[in-house]
Order: sequence, then structure tokens, then C-alpha cells
Amino acid sequence: MLAGGLAVLARGARAAPSDLIPRGKIFSAPDYARVTMSPDGLTIAYLAPVEGVLNVWVAPVADPKAGKALTKVTDRDMLTQLWWTGDSRHVVFCREQDGDENWQTHCVDIESGSTRPLSPGPGVKSYVQEVSARFPNELLIAHNQRDKRFFDIYRVNAATGESKQVFLNEEFVELFTDTQFRVLYGLRYRSGGTWDIVKATGPDAGSLFRNVSVDDRYTTALIGVSDDEKQAFWLDSQGRESAAITAQPLPTGKPRVLVENRSADFSMPILDPVKRTPIAASLIYTRRRWYTMDPAIGPDLDRLQASIDGDLCDFNLSNDRANWIVYAEPTAKPGRYFHYRRSDRKTTPLFSTRAALDDAALVKMEPVVVPTRGALRLVSYLSRGVGIEPGQPGPMVLLVHDGPWTRDSPDFNSVHQWLANRGYNVLSVNFRGSTGLGKKIANEGDGEWADKMQNDLLDAIEWANNERISNELRIAICGAGYGGYAALIGACLTPDRFACAIDLGGMSNLLAFAESIPEYWKPSMPGLKVRLGADGSSEAGRKFLASRSPLSYVGRIKCPLLIAHGVNDVRVPVAQSDEFVAALQQRKRPVTYVTYKDEGHTFRRPQNRLSLAAVAEAFLAQNLGGRAEPVGDALAGSSIEFRAGRDLIKGLP
Repeated sequence: MLAGGLAVLARGARAAPSDLIPRGKIFSAPDYARVTMSPDGLTIAYLAPVEGVLNVWVAPVADPKAGKALTKVTDRDMLTQLWWTGDSRHVVFCREQDGDENWQTHCVDIESGSTRPLSPGPGVKSYVQEVSARFPNELLIAHNQRDKRFFDIYRVNAATGESKQVFLNEEFVELFTDTQFRVLYGLRYRSGGTWDIVKATGPDAGSLFRNVSVDDRYTTALIGVSDDEKQAFWLDSQGRESAAITAQPLPTGKPRVLVENRSADFSMPILDPVKRTPIAASLIYTRRRWYTMDPAIGPDLDRLQASIDGDLCDFNLSNDRANWIVYAEPTAKPGRYFHYRRSDRKTTPLFSTRAALDDAALVKMEPVVVPTRGALRLVSYLSRGVGIEPGQPGPMVLLVHDGPWTRDSPDFNSVHQWLANRGYNVLSVNFRGSTGLGKKIANEGDGEWADKMQNDLLDAIEWANNERISNELRIAICGAGYGGYAALIGACLTPDRFACAIDLGGMSNLLAFAESIPEYWKPSMPGLKVRLGADGSSEAGRKFLASRSPLSYVGRIKCPLLIAHGVNDVRVPVAQSDEFVAALQQRKRPVTYVTYKDEGHTFRRPQNRLSLAAVAEAFLAQNLGGRAEPVGDALAGSSIEFRAGRDLIKGLP
């Protein structure tokens, strides 16, 4: 029966070889990323490849094609985030080493081209805390050199590199500062998973500013304080189902609602770059919608929505708000960047993020709402495979997102496009525990790993089977991080449901995971305990975590597995996969296991991404019957090491 099903699926999913989009066009570094307007509105900074690796570039707004590379990093892509200092002279960026997530902050002078570190390294994690128009060549940086658990705040001069500590942090998970570079508040967890925001400095340091309950901890956050220090702004679900944006008069006023919507949580808003007041924010239920909080820009957003093909996804603007950089995504096309000039309401195209895919036969990602046995309705996204006729069940990949406290969205998804082009229907599900869709769905994931969270995925498969989207004999479950864990637990607990599974850096042993978290996660452990349902501090907790761990059920696995892991992963140590693969081998279960010595939880070397895609593509074609591009030289230049099962995948060199 399985062989017959494979033959039918292979015919149904087949398309002309010329329709096969080369992997390199999908998984190479984007042509342009994180295009950001300078405060003076004259220059744009962005990330673009130099010999295939993302580097910092700048160009005049008036001549965007005259870009020049300011850095020449060769080892791996940078963090895809950029900051300008207030003088419009320095671009700030972050780098790590071999995936260790110890992001070191640097800046580059756009006039001289000189680059300098702004935080210590290696082995020290840092992030940009605050950039202010009040201090043109300075910024606040947080790093954990003194104590790996906590991040102290430093005032740093971008032009000289001079650094001065302004706050020594011995208790707070997160700190909140203002545009005058003062530390105002700190966040700390209580033992039950709730958290307090308290005043961090001054005569009343330690006094409570706001307590956030367990029910609201996913959906409430302090956005920041206005430049005039008269208001604090919140993502705020207290007293409502989803996160509204509220404004609280300081010092102790009652928050008032600026915008709210019951269907989904608002994202972090776009702030006025000088006043630091919210001007617009989006939310996504199935599609993205924008709401304005500053009437002055409402007409601008309306014009942009009318003039741009597709969804407006993001924008940033100069200090005087006269020049905007806008990012939009057309339907079934790569994203586009535009320059919007308010003076004459002119929108000028700048860049395509992936020009090689502009004319490719990409597919539309369809929003679908999936019912579950528990009456939840889960926002999900479906990409239909090339060559699969409507109403004809096809091979399907259930693609599970990481986090799990994040969500799938309608944004352009390279993995969806790759798999759909290879002849697979692709389904991504916002299972309970996902965020962005209100606090009920987010909170219902607490303690439900391998239980109700997994049931949501199984219910989505049942829906896809009933809708004649998937063939129940040819379904793969795949994911990274939590998605990898879901793939393993799915293969363990429902061994007849999946034809194969792919795990990238997933947890196999939850007790070991809880005991090996990075030092800077430990102050948040009360919250993680609530999410996991237990920790290892009691015998009952250890038994519970074991009962939710794939390692406890490894003997039930029947389907072939592909497991990949970055050796330097600090979130899920590679020992998790080592132990699981050893248990599989002892039981003679089919597993292919690859590692990368220069990667962590997220793969940032283009050669490594390409090699993993080639191996995964061959693995899926062998087990689901879809199309595959020959592996060719896709492994060249990568650090891939086959620790088990290379011979189990046909076509590998």
C-alpha cells in the first residue's frame, strides 16, 4: 500500500524540470536586508552580500544604486539589525563567533570606513539598549562581561569607543531607559512566573511600578517612555483578551487605550524617532492590518497602501519624518523596499530583496483557520505544492515554528516556497502556546508540551486529510528548536502518522534542557518553569519533564529521521541530539545525523544553509516522493559532518 501510494504521489507532484527553482536562489543571502534611513534623511544603511556573506553597506537616498560596502566580513552573516547614531555618521551592527550568540556590538564610520568594537568580546553578549537624538554620537549598550546572568548598562561614544558604566545590574531580567540615557525601571520575575516592573534608580528604587500576572505575561510589555517623560506606553492585555497599545500618564496615572482589537495582539509600534511616541502599529490575525495613533501620518499610510502592490510590512523614518523607508511584500513575490518622500507624496522603488526570484514561479501562502478537538480555532498558513491538482491529496510537510512563544505569519517564507516548488503541500500551524493571537491561545500552552500543543498539530493533519490536502501515507513533520522537538515527539508518540521527520536543534531531553540553559536565561527560570510545566527541583518535576521528553519514547520510532545540530548551540546543546541519536542507533532505527562545527541554534553561514537544504531535499524526496535538485556540489564549502546514516540517503556524494 505504501509503495502504491508513493507511485501515485510521485506522478501527482511531478512538474517540468524547468520549474525547479535552484536551491541557491532560495537559501543564499538576500540581495538587500534591513534597509534603514539615517536620522538626517540623506543616507540609507542596509545589509547586502559581499562574496555571499551579509555586510554593512550605505548609499545616498538620492542615488540608492551607488551603494558601497563598509565592512568585509567573510565568515558568517551578521545579526539582521542595524542602528544609526544620532549624528547620521555611524552605523551600529552586531556579530557573533561560530554561532555562540555572544553578540559583540560594533560601529562603522560611514565617512572614513573605520570600524571599532563598542562592547567587549569574545565571550560577552551585548545588545543596543538606547539610541537618542539628544546625544548624536553616543548610545547605551548592555553587556554581561561582569556577570553572565545580568546585563549592565554602559554609555558608549561611537566616535572614540570610550565606555562608561551607568548602571550595575544585579537582579533585573530587563532594564528600561529613556532618551536622556537614564535607567528608569527593571523587570524581575517572581517565583510563580509573574513579574514586576520596579523603579530601578532614585530615592524610591525598588518600589513597584507595575505587576504583571501570569495570564498577561505573554501579552503585556513596557514599550518605553516619551521623550518629555510625561507618558509610558504599553502593549497591554490586562483587563482584555489581546494586547492593546495604551498610554499611562507618569508617574502613576491610569493607562488609557490608544488602539485595540480583540482578534490579535498589536506588535511593537513604530515610534516617532525624536518624541518616542507611538505613531502606528500593525496586528496580524490572518493578514496584517495597520492602525495609526498619530493623525498626521494617517493619510501617508493610506497613500502607501494604495500605491504599493501587496502588504505594507514595516517602515522607518528620518528624524523630521520627511523621508521614509518602506518594506512591502507583493503576493507570491520577494519583498520590496521603497523610498517615500512626504513633501511631494512620491514613492520610489529601491530594491528587491531577492531579484533572482522576481520571475520565479512562486506560490501564494493561503491563510486557513483550523478547528481543534478543544474548540480552539488555529490560524494557519498553507502553501500548495507545484503540480498537485486541486482536490488531489498530495505529500505534505507539517512545518512547526520555533519558540514556541512566537507565531507563523503571512510574510514571505523561503522554506514554504522551496518545499512547495518541490511538490509538497506545506502547512504551518499557530498551535496553542503561540503568541500574537491573544492571551488565551498563548496561555493554553503552559505545561502542554507533548500533550495539547502536539494535539493541535495532529488536529491540523486531520483537517488537511479531510480537506483532501494531504495524503495520510505521506506526511513529514519538520522544524527547528521547538519545531524540532515537536518533530521528535510526533515521531515517538504517533509513529504511524508520519512517513519521516526532520529535526534541527530540537530538545530531546527536557530535564537536561532546563538544566543547561544559558546563564543569562536563569533569572527568567520562574517563567520557563511555568511554560514547561515543571523544572528539575523536585522528583515530581523531574518525572514530569521525562514524561514529555522524546528520549523517553525513542523505542517507539518507526519512520526515518534526519537530525541536524549546530555544535555551538547555547540554547539546545548538541548533547541533546548526540544522546538521542545514540539511543536510536542502539535500537537500530534509521537516522541520518549531521552537525556543523561553526553554527549555533541559527545557521548563519550561507554554505551551511545550502548544504542542509540539499540533504533535507534528498531525504524528503526519498521518503515522500517529491522532486529534488541533484545534490551536486552543495556540500562544498560547508562544515557539514555526517555522524550517522550518510548511506541512508541516496544521491549524496
